[in-house]
Amino acid sequence: MVAEAVVPSSPRATGKPKARSAPKKLSEVTPGAGDRLALAIGEFSRVLGGGIVPGSVVLVGGDPGIGKSTLLLQMALSVAEGRTVLYVSGEESEAQIKSRATRLLAGGGRNLPEGLYLVTETDLEAILAHVDTLAPDLAVVDSIQTVYLPGLESSAGSISQVRECAAVLQGVAKSKGLAIFLVGHVTKEGAIAGPRVLEHIVDTVLYLEGDSFHAYRLLRSVKNRFGATTEVGVFEMRPDGMAEVLNPSEAFLAERVLHAPGSAIAVTMEGTRPLLVEIQGLTSPTTFGNPRRTANGLDFNRLLLTLAVLTRRAGLRLGDQDVFANVVGGLQVSEPAADLALAVSIASSYNDKPVPADLAFIGEVGLSGELRTVAQLPARLREAAKLGFRRVLVPATVLRGDPPPDGLHVIAVRSLAEALVVALESK
Repeated sequence: MVAEAVVPSSPRATGKPKARSAPKKLSEVTPGAGDRLALAIGEFSRVLGGGIVPGSVVLVGGDPGIGKSTLLLQMALSVAEGRTVLYVSGEESEAQIKSRATRLLAGGGRNLPEGLYLVTETDLEAILAHVDTLAPDLAVVDSIQTVYLPGLESSAGSISQVRECAAVLQGVAKSKGLAIFLVGHVTKEGAIAGPRVLEHIVDTVLYLEGDSFHAYRLLRSVKNRFGATTEVGVFEMRPDGMAEVLNPSEAFLAERVLHAPGSAIAVTMEGTRPLLVEIQGLTSPTTFGNPRRTANGLDFNRLLLTLAVLTRRAGLRLGDQDVFANVVGGLQVSEPAADLALAVSIASSYNDKPVPADLAFIGEVGLSGELRTVAQLPARLREAAKLGFRRVLVPATVLRGDPPPDGLHVIAVRSLAEALVVALESK
């Protein structure tokens, strides 16, 4: 015998349902003010699309200790000079936040702004009460996994709490015109912890990437309703905070060794910004039955594809070679346009022939050994010319449109085998 409670169903409402909204012609819709909050941090502002949009919700994710709280506190300090900012922390005390803020402002000789308010709170209802009292222009919640709604029985950080808290904050942002930044923890795979619906609720999703052993950090936009996606800002972690890197290509090539076998320069695109990065390849006779394949900063499957094409189409015998590939500076390069530089660096190491120091590479390698078209070639060529490169090797199918910059010689090739001849035989 099992007791079962029977809940009587309510009778279906009759009559015409009451609508809470009315359709409106698109031509009659009045656009918003669109005035963005200006940021003194130029790299951050560019990734957001030109500043902070009032009423937007921005989610910032990244590995622990990568610099999320530091970057957002720097942003809050800059906005608080003339506006009201509420910084909500569920993980740090007010004394810790003030100590970090003092350290960040010490380098520039600035004083703590009067418009920045701190509160250490995890109850969302209490946070919303503070928002109603202060009426800030910007709010930072660090982090969304520590905030909870008392009405839900689950603990803070659970799927239901994260989803409901984000939905409530989104409603507050849209109704009050308040810009809200949420800090999100990430899983071991690098995705923001919690359901993917969290990324659908917010307007912008930013990832702060980088290697803890390197000083450079990349702020990457993967979703942005108010600007370009896949945009990237480059920062350098210093004792006084995150400093902007205004010329990332020059910084990444600063320690380059000229005329060293196994090194090639790739011209990649990160969002709308061209970047020149050094790709290193190393081959060594294997001492085991199965040769090793190691990729650092590159997609492992792209490395395997490139090695297969080099073996079959270019005649390199790599079956008994350990192959290591690395992107200098701790960057993650996933663009296929870096295939040609990767292949040239491996062939250079295998043949022990250096690549000319003034030669850069742009091109995607196909399975037949052909070089395929890449996008935004003029921007890539301008960046290469600006950094002093005199020659760029590109696929023959992209030579259309505007002429190359002055002083830059563009070499067009159709196949990987032809590209290796030009790269390794030229002086």
